[in-house]
Amino acid sequence: MPNTTITHEHLNRAINYTQYREMIDMLLAEQKTTGTNHSTDMVEYTRMNLQRMRRVEKTTVLDDELVNLMLSVQEKMVWVVLTEAWCGDAAQSLPAIVKIADASPLVEVKLLLRDENLDAMDGYLTNGGRSIPKLIALSADTLEVLGTWGPRPEPVQQLFLDMKANDTPYQEFVEKLHSWYAKDRSRTLMQEFKQLIPQWTKLLNPQNQFIQH
Repeated sequence: MPNTTITHEHLNRAINYTQYREMIDMLLAEQKTTGTNHSTDMVEYTRMNLQRMRRVEKTTVLDDELVNLMLSVQEKMVWVVLTEAWCGDAAQSLPAIVKIADASPLVEVKLLLRDENLDAMDGYLTNGGRSIPKLIALSADTLEVLGTWGPRPEPVQQLFLDMKANDTPYQEFVEKLHSWYAKDRSRTLMQEFKQLIPQWTKLLNPQNQFIQH
């Protein structure tokens, strides 16, 4: 894993999920979104994303296996997520990521707006693009990179790539993506995190084997 491009300066200006939600509410009240493009379309995407985030907050339910995995984390981690309010994929995944992190007292989620932190984003491109959301898991003590996740759960990332290759019309493209998320209810994301958390924890504390309760 490469050395992190996430610095203490980044972490100092990062915000938590509550602050992110409050910021979006304030921007929407002014008919704005994050970034520099405040077009009607971008503001409307952001408004829809607020509804998506609320729905994901309500429908994401962690099972006992995932809760126990998170309670087994023994060293402090920071999950930095690069995001933007207008990004539909971020709205679908971020609340579930936060809910997973909240199951451990040792895991903190810090959010960075992509377009204000391109130096960080450019260390974690997807197929050469600045795709978000992108999660970078770090040791809280050393900022060593433990691993990454994103921008989408694997099945929907494949769906995205297939539709892109087939020049699927934009409206159909968006409907299919969000239909997948609505039916999945974060289950695939949670399964992926069940695989990742033991890997990250082992890197955090290689002396101790990861303990599953």
